[in-house]
Amino acid sequence: MSAISASSSSSATDVSDDGEWLDVENDEESITIVSLFDSQTFPSWIEMLNHCKQRYNFDMIATMKSLQLDFHGAVKLVNFIRSRVRDQQQALPENLTLADFQDDCYFKPVLENDALIVSLDEILGSEVAKADGQLDNSRQELLAQKRVLEAELDLVRSQFSNYRLAVQETLDRRWGSDSEQSPSKASASGEDRGNYYFESYASNDIHETMLKDAVRTDAYRDFIYHNKHLIKGKVVLDIGCGTGILSMFCAKAGASRVIAVDKSDIIEKAAENIFNNDLSDIISCVKGAIEDVKLPVDEVDIIVSEWMGYCLLYEAMLPSVLYARDRYLKPGGLLIPSSATLWMAPVQDTEYMSEHVSYWRDVYGFDMKAMQEGIFDEVKVEALPKSSLCGEPYPFKTLDLRTIKPQDLSFTAGWESRLLRQPDGLDGFLIWFDNFFATSSDEPMPDPEMTPDVWAKAKQGNVAFTTGPSGIVTHWKQGLLLVPPENPLSRSALPDAISGQIAFAALEENARALRIDVTCSAKDGSAGGQGEKNWSWKLV
Repeated sequence: MSAISASSSSSATDVSDDGEWLDVENDEESITIVSLFDSQTFPSWIEMLNHCKQRYNFDMIATMKSLQLDFHGAVKLVNFIRSRVRDQQQALPENLTLADFQDDCYFKPVLENDALIVSLDEILGSEVAKADGQLDNSRQELLAQKRVLEAELDLVRSQFSNYRLAVQETLDRRWGSDSEQSPSKASASGEDRGNYYFESYASNDIHETMLKDAVRTDAYRDFIYHNKHLIKGKVVLDIGCGTGILSMFCAKAGASRVIAVDKSDIIEKAAENIFNNDLSDIISCVKGAIEDVKLPVDEVDIIVSEWMGYCLLYEAMLPSVLYARDRYLKPGGLLIPSSATLWMAPVQDTEYMSEHVSYWRDVYGFDMKAMQEGIFDEVKVEALPKSSLCGEPYPFKTLDLRTIKPQDLSFTAGWESRLLRQPDGLDGFLIWFDNFFATSSDEPMPDPEMTPDVWAKAKQGNVAFTTGPSGIVTHWKQGLLLVPPENPLSRSALPDAISGQIAFAALEENARALRIDVTCSAKDGSAGGQGEKNWSWKLV
């Protein structure tokens, strides 16, 4: 539609690098109009239309008059003719009717910056002007509609330009201001981070990273495409749609309607992606938080969402999915995915500690221990090899998305691990998650220790994947919780088994961040003879 928004007025505008409209010189530009039926060009629409009439026996003005076309109809007629010529189709129908080009796809210009479309206003005006040169009421209405359309298109163009300026002027704002925060989230989980979270998802880079994560994207694609009988004819809600990839998977699988929701400006790109893939008749885009927007339906058959963050619950997007589940999902409706399991295991990796921790104590002969600040207080997102594990992994929490409540996302759970080898000491703990896609709402939950491979083979259509060290590395990697070197379990021989508790909770100052607390001792209650040890980390 960009060609329609071009103005034949002598006053021109441009957009600065800062996304602001700037006035430029008032220059009169010459135009070149391409013939409707060949590549010949003309300096005016009158000469071009005469050429079409004489050589191809097509009178465009007479056709527009006989079909009583307004500006929008004339645009579609031009693009209909150009598309047939481009696709080398046969001549136009002998008796051309409105039905031949009623499809809205003909609003999309075949030629970029088509000067003929820009001239349609003048062409129509030449035919509807009265003898006294005054415009009649229908012409005035046409111009009013055109001005509204141009204003809307200018707004869209401005939005596309401004979206590239994401994540600006937010670091100096107070997180979770009352004007930006969803009331439902604020009351449930403390302060939010304002718009920063959503603005961070407006850039292309983060979506490229996620789309190129084949473990992640293939899992959704495979489940949707291998279970088309579950999708066909259904109404699907895609929460946090991003680029629209999951919505388009569902549309291709036969969904009757897909509603794609995202608060980030990436929703504008999603709408464009959907339009360019001819799926706009199935997928509707809605901008805003799911808690705040009004959907065009009262209920949906399926909810699909890629809500997982680092250590599964970082970013706190799952409460939005649970809100939508309780508000919109039909009884017996399907959640994609359906459950997730959190795992942890003790680690001891001398090579990693040497390269990333003790390294700072001797950098070209200088002690830079100041660079170690926070290294034992913050969760590090790393992809460690399976050989780093010095104890058996333990599934400490399973989330059944069909029944779990938002308040259940802050929890304390027990864990234990039998040591696989006797390491020199404990370097920390590794946390990851597995995701499971069930084919029905009443399918039993996977056992806590069930691996994704076993789940996928248990029933046709099941899909699952792991983010753990035994699988292909994903963009989530794993959460590494390093313990200080002076911990009791690193100064003495470790027992054969260790155990304790692990707690997940949102930070009070940032509802999208995580606080993880771990206690550890020998399974008999001691910690190398020095009692229970406690640590705490933040993931911000």
